[in-house]
Amino acid sequence: MMGDAIGGANAPHPPSQGVLYGVGVGPGAPDLMTLRAARLIEKAHVVAYPTLAGAASFAWSIAADLIGPGAQEIVMDVPMSVAREPAQAAYDAGAARIAEALDRGQDVVCLCEGDPFFYGSFMYLFARLSDRYRVEVVPGVTSVTACAARAGMPLAARNERLTVLPGPLPETELRNRIDGAESVAIMKVGRHLPKIRGVIDALGLTDQAVYVERATLAEEVVLPLADAPACAPYFSMILLTKGADPWL
Repeated sequence: MMGDAIGGANAPHPPSQGVLYGVGVGPGAPDLMTLRAARLIEKAHVVAYPTLAGAASFAWSIAADLIGPGAQEIVMDVPMSVAREPAQAAYDAGAARIAEALDRGQDVVCLCEGDPFFYGSFMYLFARLSDRYRVEVVPGVTSVTACAARAGMPLAARNERLTVLPGPLPETELRNRIDGAESVAIMKVGRHLPKIRGVIDALGLTDQAVYVERATLAEEVVLPLADAPACAPYFSMILLTKGADPWL
């Protein structure tokens, strides 16, 4: 067993079973992985990760230089669909393959962008396997903290509250949540950028918002929201703080 991880559900399990590690690999830059994550990946004989509709895995690309040449890879291809059933079926199939490795006594390291329990794909495997196997979770640097660092934008101080919102929320809900918030991080911007930009502009907050795209990568973009491009990739975020600098 590899050991060297924290957290997770330690369900009773036979000592012959392997351990499932949900490893956060951070927001993109390989050197933002934790030392613990890197050590586990380097030792792994079985590595699992999701892909989206046959595209290359972003999580795999972050950790690629650490994965051993002889490691078995379990690829979970998640269809791009608004319906939940195809994705659920993909995670069911992936969990079954991971369970087979665990039952053989092999540890499995599952790669997850950012942090496994913060909008992370690993939580779907955790829900399917944590009642039968020992699962350890290795936290990772989140996209929210990475974007704030790259934008030079402190998000909360003292007793302030940070509100994290997904971009696909309906326009009315976005408006109400942003209007009642102090600091806001809007994730999963992508094709929802025009809607989000319109809501922020209608609230008179455009000058207090920053757009960040592909944080920590070579193609990173950091701009005032007013100067943001018309189209945004999925890996983009809008940060917004209200009022005077709270850290002064």
